[in-house]
Amino acid sequence: MKQLVFYVSCLLAFGFSNAQINISFVEFANGLNSPVDLQNAGDDRLFVVEQGGRIKIIDANGTVRPTPFLNISSQVSTGGEQGLLGLAFHPDYTTNGYYYVNYTKTNGDSRISRFSVDPGNPDLTLPGSEFIIIEYSQPFSNHNGGGIAFGQDGYLYISTGDGGSGGDPGNRAQNTTILLGKILRLDIDNPGGGSNYGIPPDNPFAGSTVNAEEIWAYGLRNPWRFSFDSLTGDLWIGDVGQSDVEEIDKAESTEAGLNYGWRCYEGSTPFNTAGCPNPSELTFPVAEYSSSSGSGNCSVTGGYVYRGTNHPNEYGLYFAADVCSGKVFTVDDQDNLTDWGSFGGSWVSFGVDVNNELYIVDIGGKVYQFVGTILGINEVNTSALSLIPNPALDQVLVRLENDTISSIFITTVQGRDVFTKEYIHTEELRISVSDLNSGMYFVRIVTESDRTITKKLVLK
Repeated sequence: MKQLVFYVSCLLAFGFSNAQINISFVEFANGLNSPVDLQNAGDDRLFVVEQGGRIKIIDANGTVRPTPFLNISSQVSTGGEQGLLGLAFHPDYTTNGYYYVNYTKTNGDSRISRFSVDPGNPDLTLPGSEFIIIEYSQPFSNHNGGGIAFGQDGYLYISTGDGGSGGDPGNRAQNTTILLGKILRLDIDNPGGGSNYGIPPDNPFAGSTVNAEEIWAYGLRNPWRFSFDSLTGDLWIGDVGQSDVEEIDKAESTEAGLNYGWRCYEGSTPFNTAGCPNPSELTFPVAEYSSSSGSGNCSVTGGYVYRGTNHPNEYGLYFAADVCSGKVFTVDDQDNLTDWGSFGGSWVSFGVDVNNELYIVDIGGKVYQFVGTILGINEVNTSALSLIPNPALDQVLVRLENDTISSIFITTVQGRDVFTKEYIHTEELRISVSDLNSGMYFVRIVTESDRTITKKLVLK
């Protein structure tokens, strides 16, 4: 990414002005230290990767457990774009307890390792269980990639940046004899050839004595975040641009050996075409947006195709975001890009839970949950709304600053209303919640000035 650490935003506003229809996110967890990835292990827990070398567990109610699931901070280089960058759980994790991480070592080189869960405690990693899968050198400190995920084929995919600096001075992304600027694809269940992994027989360069057999796709600058559509198996990549274009790439599940064009092209714009293939041999982005001077954008963060059930209006949309502007984008099945405006965070990752519900990660220390489409929003500023106490047990005081509450709604995370009161005309209201089950809810108020504000409420 482009100076990942230095884009932490202090903005708290969610939503954007004068919109009639808007997607919305609500704070789910906080108190994290530079979170950069979010995954689930097939149960109600979420696992958040902190760049400094720790993995924390977030419970279903948004509580962050104080004891790390993993702590390898002494093994990780930190600062800039380095650190513990990615996490993936083995498809058979419930049986074998294996998970995989992508991190930069203290010398700056990249390492992919396997760890094992402690068989006596599912919330801890077994000490001394690290098993190194693959390592590769990084000529510069930036453009390390960092993504890691299992495809529906059971193979492990890894994103590698072009090695850093600017403009890919070594033309590494187009060089198929090395691993940089690529998506790699490894068979970690069947190692061979003296390595701790095997080469899938349908990899595009499998059996080659010249090209790197690990390569699945190439011509990428810094594919910081990628994911697979849980329904179709299609691969989606957010590839960070040089200075003018942020691109979103896509491949069907069986499309091997695609060349996405860097450094020949930045997105669909020529960058350095000396010695490059014919454009007909390249795969261009399905969507792109400007990050040129004055745009406010700087670095795309790839997300997920939404396949949850709580928000049917967004089903099938691919989500992405920008680190600097805080904007969130969606791409539909016709490759139309929608800019939903700035949501105020420094978005460095997305994640999904066991039910495929969507989350977004702010490197400033918070995780937000996607709560779908809300009508009639023209401002959302959670700092103006107080819920006292929160978490609550029997009662909660809803207090609004510098405005008057007109209506209030309490909904479950599935979107079902459990409390509604309208035509209130007051600055604060005390509500009994003793008859509600414990868990997480959303409090949404509409003000006299026609603002809509949504905030998370946890009931003990």
